[in-house]
Amino acid sequence: MDLQLTHKLALVTGSTAGIGLAIARRLAAEGAEVIITGRTEGRIAEACATILAETPQARVRGVAVDFGKAEEVAHLLREVPKVDILVNNVGIFEPKPFTEIPDEDWVRFFEVNVLSGVRLTRQYFPLMLAGNWGRILFISSESALQIPQEMIHYGTTKTAQLAVARGLAELTKGTGITVNSVLPGPTASEGVDEFIKKMAADGKSKAEAEHDFFQNDRPTSLLQRFISTDEVANMVAFLCSPLAAATNGASVRVDGGVIRSIG
Repeated sequence: MDLQLTHKLALVTGSTAGIGLAIARRLAAEGAEVIITGRTEGRIAEACATILAETPQARVRGVAVDFGKAEEVAHLLREVPKVDILVNNVGIFEPKPFTEIPDEDWVRFFEVNVLSGVRLTRQYFPLMLAGNWGRILFISSESALQIPQEMIHYGTTKTAQLAVARGLAELTKGTGITVNSVLPGPTASEGVDEFIKKMAADGKSKAEAEHDFFQNDRPTSLLQRFISTDEVANMVAFLCSPLAAATNGASVRVDGGVIRSIG
């Protein structure tokens, strides 16, 4: 299927590894020019090399940015003043008991997970409206609907993303712009590997820890395994395309069936 992304310029935040890199790879393979972001030039160079090894004709470049710092986001906006596609993927998470989450962590999570997307969208959204075409996606999580008890601060920021995306979608009536959220379930990303190591008891294998995670923490999963980053990226690439024009203001699940509600 041709997703008709040739000549589109896409910015994918947090795209040197995990879901973000998979999205960047998929968009580049579909012909889009892709701008990736990471915290260091070294990680960006590695990510670009990975994409070019798979798609030698890819048009890809990167900008180093820490999305927890407003001044660095402002620098990114100067470097990339306009895009056709914005994928707000960057995010942080960590398990921590609620009573041990200080104010500083709440602010840090909100700054990276929510305000990064707000700051970028604030610039790009009016330009998309002026050109009557654009795609904005927020990579949220099933944790937005089923707040995990082991990281309530993370789940709260994911819920906030849904609110921002839906509110923005209301401003697109009658235009060629769509704003959607994607809700991955537990995904086999770089960060999740570290998460499972922390969750695992001493002497327990990674496979045992994964099994226990789905038995105890995500028992509603129908997949009963971690989702691959490519499985998430395939959905994102479709939603970024002109073919997905009728999907707007939606929270699209790629969750392995973890969410049990049908609404």
